[in-house]
Amino acid sequence: MNIVFVLYTNLTQLDFTGPLQVLSRLPDASVHLAAKTIDPVSTDAVLKIPPTTTFADCPPADVLCIPGGFGVDDAINDAALMDFVKREGARAKYVTSVCTGAFVLGAAGLLKGKRATTHWAFHSALEGVGAIPVRERVVRDGNIFTGGGVTAGIDFAFTLAAEIAGEAFASSLQLGIEYDPAPPFAAGSPDKAPAEVLKLVEAFYAPPLEAFRAALARSMGNS
Repeated sequence: MNIVFVLYTNLTQLDFTGPLQVLSRLPDASVHLAAKTIDPVSTDAVLKIPPTTTFADCPPADVLCIPGGFGVDDAINDAALMDFVKREGARAKYVTSVCTGAFVLGAAGLLKGKRATTHWAFHSALEGVGAIPVRERVVRDGNIFTGGGVTAGIDFAFTLAAEIAGEAFASSLQLGIEYDPAPPFAAGSPDKAPAEVLKLVEAFYAPPLEAFRAALARSMGNS
């Protein structure tokens, strides 16, 4: 089973490494990290990821996974990356994303009429790619699985693992990595966060959200 992660500059490393940790443990999993070149890909948190294959040489994906990050602005306007996602998304058994990776799927035309989720700060932009926004941590519509922001990628990965290998096996993976969240603060979603915290984070996301909307408009205009 070929599990293909699409890499691009300035992706959010946990969007990638969380699902990678879970999905790489699936039976008969063969993980491929695909990028335009084999040069290490910079993330948003110091870590650089060495691709294992290029888009041109990557084997057909059974599972296609697109992580998110602020680098999505450039990714959705990268012809080589988008051609790869369109090709593999059309034939993969499971087409998936984490966080703003949903917009790569959307810009490729893979979310039209599909229920989907993404990071809460970008949620309202889903309609711009023809998706039906759903405010849930993990959303499935047919063979398309989308996860919410960053840490939701772990929940998404367990959901997909259960679909592929069964709930018992997925549960064993959860126990194996001791995934038992108990956050110290009740601030993990905009519905729970104190008003002053929400205001602070909304202010942080306002400029990149504006830049993203402009990038998305360029991408959709060229598609």
